[in-house]
Amino acid sequence: MRPFTYHRLVSDAERRTVLQSSGDAKYISGGMTLLPSMKLGLTVPSDLLDVTGLPGMRDISIEGRRVRIGAAVTHARIAEDAALRAICPAICDLARQIGDRHVRNRGTIGGSVANNDPAADYPAALLSLDASIQTETRSIAVADFLCGMFETALDEHELVTAISFEAPDAARYEKFPHPASGYAMAGVFIARTGGSYRTGITGASGQGAFRCADMERLLNAGAPVEEFASLGFDDLVIFEDRFGSRAYRENLIRVLAHRAAVHLRS
Repeated sequence: MRPFTYHRLVSDAERRTVLQSSGDAKYISGGMTLLPSMKLGLTVPSDLLDVTGLPGMRDISIEGRRVRIGAAVTHARIAEDAALRAICPAICDLARQIGDRHVRNRGTIGGSVANNDPAADYPAALLSLDASIQTETRSIAVADFLCGMFETALDEHELVTAISFEAPDAARYEKFPHPASGYAMAGVFIARTGGSYRTGITGASGQGAFRCADMERLLNAGAPVEEFASLGFDDLVIFEDRFGSRAYRENLIRVLAHRAAVHLRS
């Protein structure tokens, strides 16, 4: 790992000043992706800007049914927050399934969302919850924010500061983890508000997380969950490797959707 200058930021003014004077700065929070990349020499930043001390970055706030989660909130904190569990237990259950204890204690929701790994858990939830991604300059609808594998709508040095959404009436996340990494080989998040359902699917597609219109149609029509067996994904790029063929992953989506729907209807 090459030398770099570390900055523990305490204000947005300091962040802007450091960015103006640095050669190639990178933000760091949990460092779950950035640090391994630096060790391998894939990323060689001149400066690391620790954003965890910026105001609001580690706060969880709930007003009515509106939830705001600061970008530097760890997975472990989300999994354990009692107020969040009271209003949206599904997001807490999702966080509890991320990685191992060490990853959950260091990794953050903002870092995960900004990285947009196609097998990450949060993107499925945020699509289903119709979330907004807050930065220091704007609010971006999640459908516009996620642009494909490891790609987002963030401009250079634009900082994710929070994720916000309206808590649904009910939601459920079902995941089949990769046996080595713990990432989702497939994960299905279903949220219901009133009589309307939204879905988010992660892990199976090289295009990243996506909604499934046909699944939502079946859910909104009150169709028997057995009809999920007919869902097709011919228009998507589905991962294939030694852990699972395309057909295997497609069936994982159907099975996980069946489980989530049964739970929501029980």
